[in-house]
Amino acid sequence: MIKVLLADDQALVRAGFRAILDGEDDISVVGEASDGEHAVRLARELGPDIVLMDVQMPGLNGLDATRLIAEDPALAHVKVIILTTYDVDDYIYTALRAGAGGFLLKDTEPAEMIHGIRVVSRGEALLAPSVTRKLIAEFATRSRRPAVSPRLNALTGREREVMTLVAEGLSNEEIADRLFLSPATVKTHASRIMTKLGARDRTQLVVIAYESGMVTPGWMD
Repeated sequence: MIKVLLADDQALVRAGFRAILDGEDDISVVGEASDGEHAVRLARELGPDIVLMDVQMPGLNGLDATRLIAEDPALAHVKVIILTTYDVDDYIYTALRAGAGGFLLKDTEPAEMIHGIRVVSRGEALLAPSVTRKLIAEFATRSRRPAVSPRLNALTGREREVMTLVAEGLSNEEIADRLFLSPATVKTHASRIMTKLGARDRTQLVVIAYESGMVTPGWMD
């Protein structure tokens, strides 16, 4: 059962999400928060698997709430999915840096929302379908080409290959097909990479890959 916490200052929005999610056999809405501070408190009390987090809320906003959750060792298993109105806005890269594990548009189709929650809970998806890898590349490298980070020296050649493909948004199955490995082996490599680099999840690997210069968007090549 995937436990979901809803964080949005609009009661009607929360009610709509609850109605959608409570109809699924493998998803349970365990709580609702009307602001960021409430969301952090409930995350600590209820230990959800996923927090659907609105960005603009009174008091503590969704970005700061996401950062507090990501920095709490007791909440290491919690994945925050940011709810955003637009697929391109200034919140997205900041949210990635804060520790967000994914994004969903508020007007996304119910089936996409349910799918996004399931795949993010498994740690295999980075972003909602409407938020593309190109967006991450744009925000991560819009100023200048970064220098390659020394911390990447801890990775083996195979791990670098896997991380590059993770940063391109490929799933474990897609990476396995590309490198002629089993999905289980790819998952093991990804876990080791996250441990070596101190990354919270696969989304953080994308941030590290772009910021360190391991991967650059096409327009900078």
